[in-house]
Parts: sequence; C-alpha cells; structure tokens
Amino acid sequence: MQARRAGIREYGGNSPDFANAPSGLRKLCNLVIGVLALLASACGDPALRLVELSGTTMGTTYNVKVVGMPAELKKKTLHAEIEKKLTAINAQMSTYDRASELSRFNINRSTDWVETSTDLAAVVREAQHVSELTAGAFDVTVAPLVDLWGFGPGDRQDRIPSPGEIAATAARIGYTHVRARGSPPAIRKDLPDVHIDLSAIAKGYAVDQLTELLESLGIANYLVEIGGELRGRGHNDTGSHWRIGIEQPAFKDRDVHTVITINDVGVATSGDYRNYFEQDGVRYSHTINPHTGRPVTHTLASVTVIGYSTTEADALATGLMVLGADEGYRLAEREGIAACFIVRTADGFTDRQTLAFGRHRVDGSS
Repeated sequence: MQARRAGIREYGGNSPDFANAPSGLRKLCNLVIGVLALLASACGDPALRLVELSGTTMGTTYNVKVVGMPAELKKKTLHAEIEKKLTAINAQMSTYDRASELSRFNINRSTDWVETSTDLAAVVREAQHVSELTAGAFDVTVAPLVDLWGFGPGDRQDRIPSPGEIAATAARIGYTHVRARGSPPAIRKDLPDVHIDLSAIAKGYAVDQLTELLESLGIANYLVEIGGELRGRGHNDTGSHWRIGIEQPAFKDRDVHTVITINDVGVATSGDYRNYFEQDGVRYSHTINPHTGRPVTHTLASVTVIGYSTTEADALATGLMVLGADEGYRLAEREGIAACFIVRTADGFTDRQTLAFGRHRVDGSS
C-alpha cells in the first residue's frame, strides 16, 4: 500500500505550521499552551506526560502520541505491540506483498468465494458501502486505470493514454464486480481479472485498529496518524483536546488553511496537489474518476472528512474528491457528513464546509 496524501497534522505551538496561523489565534494558543506547560512542569503531573512513537508502514510513516500512559506499560512494549498490529494488517491488505491475503485473491482468477480473515472482509464490505453511497465515485477496483495514467507503483510515465486504452482498461474495473460477506468471512469477484486495491481505505482502518489497541491497554488520551489519516481522543499534553491543522492545498507552500479540534473522531484528507503531471499546460491529477477513466478536472483541490470511523472517513474523502465541490457537498450535507471542500480559484482558495464540519472548527481560524 502506498502513501496517498498528507493534508492534515497536529496543530500547536511545536508545529512547523504554527507560525502560519492567524496572529490572534497564534497569540492565544501560545498563551494557553505556555501556562498549561508551566503548570504541568511544576506539578510533574503524570497524566500530562507525552510519549511519542513512530515508524514506517504501508509505504508511508506512522506517528503515535500518548498522554498519561499507564505506569505499568513500558514504551518499548507499546512500540512492539503497534508494530505487530501494523505488520498483521499489511499481511492482510498489502498489494506490494505478493504473499498477502489480498494479493493472493487478486492473482487468483477464480470467481468463487475465497475465505479471508475477518478484517479483510470487513474492510472490503466498508469499501462497498462507501462505493454505493458515492454512486461509484469511490471504487477499490480502479487501480488499473491509476496504473494506466502512470500513477501506480511502477516507473512513472507522464503520458496521456489513448481513448482505446482507457476503454479497454475501464472494462476491467467496477466495484459491482466484487462481493464481500461477514459470516463466514469471504470475498469474491465475478470477473477473473478484477483486482482490489485498498490504498484509499486501509490506512484509515489501520488508524482505527491502533486506537483499539491503545484503549485495550488502558490508554485514553492519544493521537494516531498514518500517512495523513488520523484519530484523536481525550487530551494532549497541555490538557486540551487535540488540535489539527488542515493544509492549504498549494502545490509548493505548506500553510494551514483552517484548524479543527477533535475528540474521539477520525480525520482524513484527499487532494490533487501532491501527485500529478503536466503536459501542454494541462495538469493531470492522480485522482481518477472511475466513470470517465480520466483524472478529475474540476477545481476542487482537497476534501477533509471527520467521522467516528477513520476507515469510512478515509474512503469518503476520496469519493467526495472525485465527485467535486458541488456534487460532493450536496451528498455530504444530505448524509450529515462533516466535510470541508477547499476549492481553487483565480485569487487563491475558498472553501465550503458542511454544517457538521463547522462544529469542529476552532473559532478564529479561516
């Protein structure tokens, strides 16, 4: 599985993006953080002690922040448990490991049910749910088109495929060709050469799995991030809810567009500004519309989704990105999805935020 985007990160006094915040908000945050840090230092409160762990997984990085870790739990033990969980998920869902469950399914040309782990079947079922919700804008079988346009794992070839190539490849995709069941867990395909790629949902799932692990170990305050998808619960080391900066989707600069506060929710962002190529003055994004077989052409630059399931938020961010600012916004409002759509304009950027998203925004942030 390969990293897809960044777009969101913890936001605070130690963040490299903190200097880009509005001045009033920056001064207020500095004051609050400074006072709380001083109090924590003076009291030596173990409930505010921060433990940070990081590593690599799924072709990207992971970062785990824990506040108030149980005294009997050692940092080395926790790190080992995190690595063990991520290794297990990769063994189920990686398309880079030819021995993984998913790779074996993709290689198998049988159209019969194939028994799988409960986890793999659950993720495919969730992917199908989001595919139906977005009318196929999210589609875990779209990888052959991504490869055709040169955005796959092979050598990059910045060329525009012919209409014939697009049509032939499109005939091999479609989420409706995939089925998943929970009892007994299994998946199947009704076309032998259909392949499933969970890159746009598996990182969110891994985040949710790590948070379940942390909670099972008695940890109530944490921030877990994998490749830009994250989930936070409880408080940070200043005693406040976690604050997350949503990146302005510029091609070069990395400024904060808006700031949100989260507690017991997941956050995921999809955008067109980190992986693309240009030809004859036209920019071609890695975000492929499964219905057209071509990169999206609208002015939507990024979508951030907040949800109780990071798995679902991860998939929804991609689906809404494909749908675009208007159609995606209408769907998000209708379904009560907390989403922020950042649109590219001649003067820079503007955004549309659903009512549910506005409840998470920090007052004073743009």
